[in-house]
Amino acid sequence: MKAAADSRTTRRGKVPAYLLALEDKLAGYLTDEQVARVRRAYEVGALAHKGQTRKSGEPYITHPVAVAGILAELGMDAETIIAAILHDTLEDTQLKADELTAEFGETVSELVDGVTKLDKLHFKSRQEAAAESFRKMLLAMARDLRVILIKLADRLHNMRTLGSMEASSRRRIALETLEIYAPIAQRLGMNRFKAELQDLGFRAMYPDRHRVISARIRTALGNRREAMAKIEAALDARLEAEGIPHRTVSRIKSAYSIYRKMRTEQKSFAQVMDVYGFRVVVDTVMQCYQALGAVHSLYKPLDGRFRDFIAIPKANGYQSLHTVLFGSFGEPIEIQIRTEDMDAVADRGVAAHWAYKSDSAPANSAQSRAREWVSSLVDTQNRTPSSLEFIESVKVDLFPDEVYLFTPRGQILALPRNATALDFAYAVHTDVGSHAVAARIDKKLAPLRTRLSSGQSVEIITAPSAVPSTQWLEWVVSAKARTAIRHFLKRLQHEDAIELGHRMLDRAMDALGASLEVLPPNQLTRYLEENKLRALEDLLADIALGNRTADQVARSLLQLHDEALAGLRAHAVEKILITGAERGVLSFGNCCHPVPGDEIMGYLSAGKGIVVHRLECPNMAEFRKSPERCVEIAWDTSVSGDYRVELRIIVANKPGVLAQVAAAVAQANSNIENVEYKERDLMSATLLFTIEVTSRKHLADVMRGVRRLAVVNAVYRHPV
Repeated sequence: MKAAADSRTTRRGKVPAYLLALEDKLAGYLTDEQVARVRRAYEVGALAHKGQTRKSGEPYITHPVAVAGILAELGMDAETIIAAILHDTLEDTQLKADELTAEFGETVSELVDGVTKLDKLHFKSRQEAAAESFRKMLLAMARDLRVILIKLADRLHNMRTLGSMEASSRRRIALETLEIYAPIAQRLGMNRFKAELQDLGFRAMYPDRHRVISARIRTALGNRREAMAKIEAALDARLEAEGIPHRTVSRIKSAYSIYRKMRTEQKSFAQVMDVYGFRVVVDTVMQCYQALGAVHSLYKPLDGRFRDFIAIPKANGYQSLHTVLFGSFGEPIEIQIRTEDMDAVADRGVAAHWAYKSDSAPANSAQSRAREWVSSLVDTQNRTPSSLEFIESVKVDLFPDEVYLFTPRGQILALPRNATALDFAYAVHTDVGSHAVAARIDKKLAPLRTRLSSGQSVEIITAPSAVPSTQWLEWVVSAKARTAIRHFLKRLQHEDAIELGHRMLDRAMDALGASLEVLPPNQLTRYLEENKLRALEDLLADIALGNRTADQVARSLLQLHDEALAGLRAHAVEKILITGAERGVLSFGNCCHPVPGDEIMGYLSAGKGIVVHRLECPNMAEFRKSPERCVEIAWDTSVSGDYRVELRIIVANKPGVLAQVAAAVAQANSNIENVEYKERDLMSATLLFTIEVTSRKHLADVMRGVRRLAVVNAVYRHPV
């Protein structure tokens, strides 16, 4: 009897129960011919995986069939189901892509390839391999969204069977699920997947916390069952009185969402659970608004807690009306109102009503918005050479909370929570972001770093001369803005490095009585080949960034030995002049804060380039121990930019002193970056001001203005 329950004998032999269960699901919406193709995919997959087992000891083929079963519950098409059954064959078996194409078509082969990891390539670390694999999968998503659906189903089944893995593997996979895959499911509107992935990830990461919170949820629900039943009955009665066909469902917070809220908002379990939640599902959009009026007449709405996601859908296509009411039990009641179609999209997102569509065919809002998001990811990865940097950008872009903003023409843009006007500028277009100088928020002028709130209208003011700076990275939160700024700065750094490296090498060659111009071309070519450099520009950039010293490169190019160099080193050379505009490869020491007009020296720091120090710098003796890294530099006649400097100011310990000193600094046209009290007693206090000046003369003007104050006893440049 048991054998009959586990399998069924047909003309082709025994058919496992798990395959029969899959075929039963598929028979409900696929044709017999399509189900037969799925059976053929199983036969090919089972043969390819023959002899392979999972950690649990089951035949490996049970995993891909289970993944296909998850997708069948979403009503996915035959090609997706076939690709799911075969999704590990290219990676783990001898089966080749051309064999898949010949048997099942090019689409199935591309889907399988999109899901396949890159384990056969060699990476520096597991993190880099995972990041590159993820990057490849997102590129495949851009061609066909079904790739991510298969991957999410694969991850969901792996999480369901995680118990057979080692503890360290469980935690690593669970963390990746919580950080990447659950947020992606949410970004694609697949809330059912998201909820289960979060619950399973939370259980694997923190089993004790999951168990305790789950037990408390069950207890809390048991205690409030009667109250919830009364609220639901009251809602039903009012909606029926208004003649609105509907169904009401009580909502329960998940253990993970409660845990996260307790941590991020510093709330107790009782405070988080202190809300009743209900969902009202109706037939039409008009009935949504009618139902809203009905529930507002039943219980008083809380001011400022109404959100209309029907008129302005979330970025993942989610649509619903959200309101919070104050009920007769003295606790808030959260109500979501939506249509059946919206409910399906909220539950299954891009997989709702799936019928794979070309870009020209209509799609549900979740599918079209998902394609827009994936397109933006492709644009991001094109600008990001590092896979690890790219995956961090994607994590930033997977914020669950968003702000909805209006362009001057009324277009709606969704941005991550805490987005600034600069994020908005890059969301409009990369060129707009790169040349932005200010913004008009609700027609009022505002700086680019201003944080935005939902409903605001934003206009960006641009100037052709404006360019990104490193400070901009501190002002943005969106992946698109961060990637575009980094891309510009890296290009700028490379150009600056080439120019500065050229000057450094010219100076080193000149010291040896030679120059690059007279160097035989074959000698330079041989040096570049021996050092695996593609071009002279790469060598010059390496010199400026401190990865090679100009003296060593010059010596190698000229093929000189110590004896030959002895007579040449006395050759006088001019100092390298800097204008301050070389910020891409030039930085200024925080230990001494040099400003134009100071006597300075450069120190080559590997990867950072030249770090400029004052000759009076307390670290100068240490730098002199590595003469090959010391660079003779001086300020050019024309210097640009603002330079940070610290002032140590001793003042009388009286009320209002800080304001007086700050006013004097501002009066001298200097910007204050930071102020801190270093010492304080009954009579006096020592303040450390970090300010910006343009030159040594400007610094002297600031110090003179501060020194004139009656409350100031002394002013010193720090360090002295």
